Amino acid sequence: MRVLQAPPQLLLLTWCMGVPLTAMAVSATSGVPEAGKLIYEQRCAVCHGPQGQGDGPEAPFLSPRPGSLVSAGTSVKSDADLLAVIANGKPRTAMPAWKDLLSDEQRRDVLAYVRTLVRFYKPPAQLPPNEQH
Repeated sequence: MRVLQAPPQLLLLTWCMGVPLTAMAVSATSGVPEAGKLIYEQRCAVCHGPQGQGDGPEAPFLSPRPGSLVSAGTSVKSDADLLAVIANGKPRTAMPAWKDLLSDEQRRDVLAYVRTLVRFYKPPAQLPPNEQH
């Protein structure tokens, strides 16, 4: 399934209106999250952690520490930007280039899985201010 990436303003608007964001897949990749999960667990989780929070077992030994894949800063990056990092690595970090080890399809699968790690929650309804008598 191919879905166009929605602009952040649209996501915020739909989230505030209570529209489930799972109904609006936010990936322009044609990756398969289930296939990406297997690759992620084998190759990425050791640094990025099982939930993508940058807390894998190798993370304490890396400088700089691995990035959180579920942070707001990462979540707003385009698929093209994230695919470039997966393919080419990140200079001056432990993030390797995967372009020679993973096919384009596998890299899209990993990105599709990473996008599933981000969870959006509707904020609790605010109670009206207390009326003073």
